[in-house]
Amino acid sequence: MSRERFEELVGDALDEVPEELLGLMSNVVILVEDHPPPGEDDLLGLYEGHALTDRGWDYAGVLPDRIFIYRHPILRICEDEEDVVDEVAVTVVHEIAHHFGIDDERLHALGWA
Repeated sequence: MSRERFEELVGDALDEVPEELLGLMSNVVILVEDHPPPGEDDLLGLYEGHALTDRGWDYAGVLPDRIFIYRHPILRICEDEEDVVDEVAVTVVHEIAHHFGIDDERLHALGWA
């Protein structure tokens, strides 16, 4: 799958996130990368930053948080485009949840891991 098509699927997944939630997101960008950091070959997505629940009065002047969606690991575990659509959607929601301070344990319990 081309990078352009993959990016479209990430955009489609973001379109499915309720506007109310997207409106609450603050100082965060969502990026598509081909590969995760070295040694993290199975990583599908990553949230780097300060979750909204961890931001205090002194949160100012920081670079945006970053959500990475990794193309090659997702493509590697999917059999067809339908699988990619589903996995991208789950990964996008999973990483956005981290922005809201929801940890992996809770995401697993909710079925978003």
